[in-house]
Amino acid sequence: MSEPSRFDRGHTDDLMSFLAASPSPYHAVANAAERLEKAGFRQVAETDAWDGASGGRFVLRGGAIVAWYVPEGAAPHTPFRIIGAHTDSPNLRVKPQPDSGAHGWRQVAVEIYGGPLLNSWLDRDLGLAGRLTLRDGTTRLVNVDRPLLRVPQLAIHLDRSVSSEGLKLDKQRHLQPIWGLGNDVRDGDLIAFLEAESGIAAGETTGWDLMVHSVEPPAYLGRDQELMAGPRLDNLLSVHAGVAALAAAASGGAGLTSIPVLAAFDHEENGSQSDTGADGPLLGGVLERSVFARGGSYEDRARAFAATVCLSSDTGHAVHPNYAERHDPTHHPRVNGGPILKVNVNNRYATDGSGRAVWVAACEKAGVPFQSFVSNNSMPCGTTIGPITAARHGIRTVDIGVAILSMHSARELCGVEDPHLLTRALAAFLEG
Repeated sequence: MSEPSRFDRGHTDDLMSFLAASPSPYHAVANAAERLEKAGFRQVAETDAWDGASGGRFVLRGGAIVAWYVPEGAAPHTPFRIIGAHTDSPNLRVKPQPDSGAHGWRQVAVEIYGGPLLNSWLDRDLGLAGRLTLRDGTTRLVNVDRPLLRVPQLAIHLDRSVSSEGLKLDKQRHLQPIWGLGNDVRDGDLIAFLEAESGIAAGETTGWDLMVHSVEPPAYLGRDQELMAGPRLDNLLSVHAGVAALAAAASGGAGLTSIPVLAAFDHEENGSQSDTGADGPLLGGVLERSVFARGGSYEDRARAFAATVCLSSDTGHAVHPNYAERHDPTHHPRVNGGPILKVNVNNRYATDGSGRAVWVAACEKAGVPFQSFVSNNSMPCGTTIGPITAARHGIRTVDIGVAILSMHSARELCGVEDPHLLTRALAAFLEG
């Protein structure tokens, strides 16, 4: 039998569509939910009583989704196999009083979310997306996916030092986007504009969670189109792969010996400490309720958690051709070289030797090559939801992902083969 193709163009095309349709965490979970519903999953409310029947279910909370599939006849102490990811990306987010301006320019007041590469947001056509909360407590998604905003860079003629000293941006003064002209800045203009765009009656919006996004669509790149450029690869690439892997596992559910789970959290980029973040109670609550709904006891819960494994899937760093010295000299992950196993002995990543064995088994089963990533000893190491998940729930956790360039830019870069390879490895992991 011939080896499966490493590059599934249909998969990468679908990833690009998912990225373009998901300019905010709220859109990402809505799109994930729609895909899971087509695969036979159904939404359950946290306020309802849950039953122990088999099948696929998911919970939505803000910008987070937890989905799981209970195989027929699963015992209360059946362990879970979890794919962990996050839905948020560093960007610029609208402040509570958004309407501002000066010197004849109308602007939108924004706050810096996470740790974006600030320069990547300059001179770029930006849209606006997120959710509006109405007087009756309901929420509405909004997405102005056309050039609406722009953060203009200062001309070099007015700052000659930029060539010798580099670009220096003040987060408060230099990153407020413009969206029009006029001296009569009025409170409520932006929200009134979004209400009109969304077909909401004027004055009905009492809360909002809004963020800017680049309106340039994802695209294949390079002489041979071996690369893909797009927004929010960190970490919607993993969310997309997790949804596809979970749907695949559910379609062959008769042979499952574990309960496959996808947990895509919000707020990873600013520490995960929220009711929708990995350091919150969402995942633990869902897993426990699943055990108890199947007639389980606390003892069953403890047995299930003790045998559970989580793959924390997040993007990592491919070796940069212009900055190779910033990488560990013996660990140079390459794009299209397969997903990466992320290791840090100071627990910035949760991987240990036993976790590595789980990952190797999944990759071997899927016929997928993988690479290892470790930081240069002289460079600080980032972190993920992996250590948080391991510590909060006592679950063995392994950090993996896809190697990219330009992480935390408004537009990032990956290889076209790696998303499909990651999905195959995740599906093999969920199938046990």
